[in-house]
Amino acid sequence: MASPYQQAMEDVKARVSKSRSSFHAGMAILPKPRREAMYAFYAFCREVDDIADEGATPEARARGLQEWRERITNLFKGKPGDSITAALAPAIGRFGLIEKDFQDIIDGMAMDAGNPICAPEMKLLDLYCDRVASAVGRVSVRIFGDSSAEAMTLSHHLGRAFQLTNILRDLHEDAQRGRLYLPAELLAKHHVASRAPTEVLVDPELPSLCRELSSTARDHFAAADAAMKVCKPSAMKPVRIMRAYYGAIFEKLVGDGWRHISTRVTLPKWKKLWLVLKNLVG
Repeated sequence: MASPYQQAMEDVKARVSKSRSSFHAGMAILPKPRREAMYAFYAFCREVDDIADEGATPEARARGLQEWRERITNLFKGKPGDSITAALAPAIGRFGLIEKDFQDIIDGMAMDAGNPICAPEMKLLDLYCDRVASAVGRVSVRIFGDSSAEAMTLSHHLGRAFQLTNILRDLHEDAQRGRLYLPAELLAKHHVASRAPTEVLVDPELPSLCRELSSTARDHFAAADAAMKVCKPSAMKPVRIMRAYYGAIFEKLVGDGWRHISTRVTLPKWKKLWLVLKNLVG
């Protein structure tokens, strides 16, 4: 008979497999304890993200996220209460995970769960990126095997680079949900008068605005690359894979120049595989 942990992991693995995420390939290279911890962590991130995006009403989304705040509090008290927290429980002590990072992620999802974010100030956008992306990085690098200050610096910059890439790639999809993550300061600088997401997307200044925001993302990529060089090499293999994947998406976006924003930029399967193999042997 399977143990409670094994049963929890089976549920978590089913959730990961169902997502069909590129995440799966990057995590498959990890030793089993780290791989299982990442699967459980991904299932947590997927769950709270789905609540923020798909809850029926703002009130329902708020309730769902509050339930997860309480589950995480209980998890760090040694009281897991569902399959995801049960699967996460061994990783807490084994990899030195920190409750605040999980609560930061939930707080980031809460920013999306209420009224749609629309033209936030730069400071608020940076806080959002820290919560929904850099906090994910902080948990991940600990599981990968590096909890150093340099790994936290890497997480700070790479999370922001990844999230800005997502924002620049998903302009059309976000606008359909009433969301606009482009910062107010850049909209004003580029003389974009409207703050209605669908109107901003057809403004002739949009490409130049996106190019400027992409330069911020590029700076974060560069800072992350510098930090990665002094991180623990064995812990960086999955990071290099994800960095290569997002970097390729980013360069494709920049190359297209935001001329076809209704078409989501993706990579062909052969290129994803090539990036994985290249960074496994690098």
